[in-house]
Amino acid sequence: MNAHPGDLIIGLMMIFFAILGLILAANALDLEMSVFGLSLAGFAVAFIVGQVRRHFDTAELAAITTERARHG
Repeated sequence: MNAHPGDLIIGLMMIFFAILGLILAANALDLEMSVFGLSLAGFAVAFIVGQVRRHFDTAELAAITTERARHG
């Protein structure tokens, strides 16, 4: 399984944003900051799930194409 360097860098950045959002929400003094922190963490997690899904969809498509090429 090969990952593109750009996907890896963006994934690591999103992990950082998720952790930052959770820290912001945990240390918030008002409701707006806690909502922002939770929203940032939720967006980052959804983005990472989308990246993982796209990776495995691409790998599955490549496997199907290879299988069809073998069997004609």
